[in-house]
Amino acid sequence: MTHSQHSQTNRLLGYPDDARLLIINADDFGRSHACNEGILRSLTEGVVTSTTVMVPCPWALHAMQMLLEHPDISFGIHLTVISDVPLYRWGSLTCREKVPSLIDEAGFFHSYERIPALLAQAKLSELEVEFRAQIEAVLATGLSTTHLDWHCLFNGGRADIFELTIKLAKAYGLAMRVHDRATGEALRGKGLPTDEHPVLDSFKLDLTGKSAWLARALRELPIGLSEWAAHPALDTPEIHAYEPQTWQAHATDLDFLISQEARSIIEQEGIVLLSYKPLQQVWQERGSSTT
Repeated sequence: MTHSQHSQTNRLLGYPDDARLLIINADDFGRSHACNEGILRSLTEGVVTSTTVMVPCPWALHAMQMLLEHPDISFGIHLTVISDVPLYRWGSLTCREKVPSLIDEAGFFHSYERIPALLAQAKLSELEVEFRAQIEAVLATGLSTTHLDWHCLFNGGRADIFELTIKLAKAYGLAMRVHDRATGEALRGKGLPTDEHPVLDSFKLDLTGKSAWLARALRELPIGLSEWAAHPALDTPEIHAYEPQTWQAHATDLDFLISQEARSIIEQEGIVLLSYKPLQQVWQERGSSTT
């Protein structure tokens, strides 16, 4: 999208054509104690505007208790059927016998490296059972959530899984994170606001010069709605133990997201920070009438 083009999402959300909108979502709430504490800090002290809970993870109950104690925090559900840390694993909320196509030989969700195998064998009916279980587990606490997204599965290429998630978003009155440009355009054409630019996954950024890169990305943020999928966490012995090779990606995210530099650039550039709440409102109003 160039500066001369109009933003469909700006129009759908009631913002001027030239507004630069940004959702900064902290993924992986509930993954660990380090993630929970780091994400909460990024939400309460930093520029993060939203988070998503990994319901099957060991620290999900702690994350949901934090959300109950901070009712102003906007959050979604990070639909999880991948267990991506070799020595720190999780499995389905649903009884394993009811979702066998989602479970590996050890009784956990499949590893990141085995995503292709999972996509080849996963039954849509079993995915729906597990996705609904994760959504219902959150709603059972009395919390209200805003949107759905996926943990590690967004680039899988199975259109039926995407369509299932859209169906669930509409059924539960939620918005949905959309990565694919063509799909986003089609949904916006039906009156459903989505990200208009590729979602920035902070975990894929080079650690060297990350803060400078993110600062430049803020200054160069395009017109329309952008989203950053950030992964902040505290630098603690826990995260060193389960992510000995990648823990710095989380710590450097947190450092930038709570920095005065990030806040100052956002203010100087006139960037509008959003959660998924305004998107959810439009999805609720228009989602039931779209197909």
